[in-house]
Amino acid sequence: MKARKLGNSDLVVSSIGLGIMGMSPGMYGETNDEQSIKTIHRALELGVTLIDTADVYGNGHNEEFLGKALKGRRDQAIIATKFSYTPN
Repeated sequence: MKARKLGNSDLVVSSIGLGIMGMSPGMYGETNDEQSIKTIHRALELGVTLIDTADVYGNGHNEEFLGKALKGRRDQAIIATKFSYTPN
């Protein structure tokens, strides 16, 4: 996996990130936390270090389950998140 410096920071992340919005129930239908966690673990194994989430995904579910997925692996990922979004 190629890596690059993130903006003007000292963080180095994978060139490919994993967006996990679809891993929480909501606009994309039903989800399966167990399968989603396996997907995150596999991405980490393949060298993906950038994971994108937000507090609004699944009404907070996304960030909570990401915490479970990264238990014991937190040092393997850089988390990008957004906040203060209010859906209409």
